Amino acid sequence: MNEKQPIPAFRGAIFDLDGVLVDTARYHYLAWKRLAAELGFDFSEAGNERLKGVSRMRSLEILLELGGRSLSDTEKEASAARKNAWYVEYLNSLDTSALLPGAAAYLGELRARGIRIALGSASRNAPLILDRLGIRPYFDALIDGNTVSRAKPDPEVFLKGAAALGLAPADCTVFEDSAAGIQAAKAGGMIAVAIGRPEHLPGADRYIASLEAMLL
Repeated sequence: MNEKQPIPAFRGAIFDLDGVLVDTARYHYLAWKRLAAELGFDFSEAGNERLKGVSRMRSLEILLELGGRSLSDTEKEASAARKNAWYVEYLNSLDTSALLPGAAAYLGELRARGIRIALGSASRNAPLILDRLGIRPYFDALIDGNTVSRAKPDPEVFLKGAAALGLAPADCTVFEDSAAGIQAAKAGGMIAVAIGRPEHLPGADRYIASLEAMLL
């Protein structure tokens, strides 16, 4: 992993949430696993990998595919709502200790350099999570699952993020940990920094283990 590979100068930074700034993936997994058990099947951590970076309803569809189950649209809405309620319960234990290495320091460094910052996440709980982590003041714009209609790898979330910052896509760098997110960033004409390895996240412009690698 080449953490020293340079990237072009940028005026805006757009961050995914889970796996980039905070690790709430465990809480998502526990909530989906609880729903799967309610529906009569087991949900593995390997299966959970397919849910990263996609919307709640698409995640539910993948879960049902893995379990060989089908639900009506009304049942899907109810199941997704139950999963989210359980997830929010788990978030009640979230605090600043859940921030990933370098996250708060890098956000602070970007602010000091005059870089505009947006969130670009599929999570509908993003405002709650940012408040629990104490990092919401760093953000100039929040684009989340409540404001987009198309899930990654569609670039909608990042294009809206750039627009909200008043910047062209080419002036923005996206920080992502999912393959769908990397695809979305590149489809939107942005620089993509992947938190992870090239074999798992092909197509990024730079690979880092955590945001610590970005600190000057």
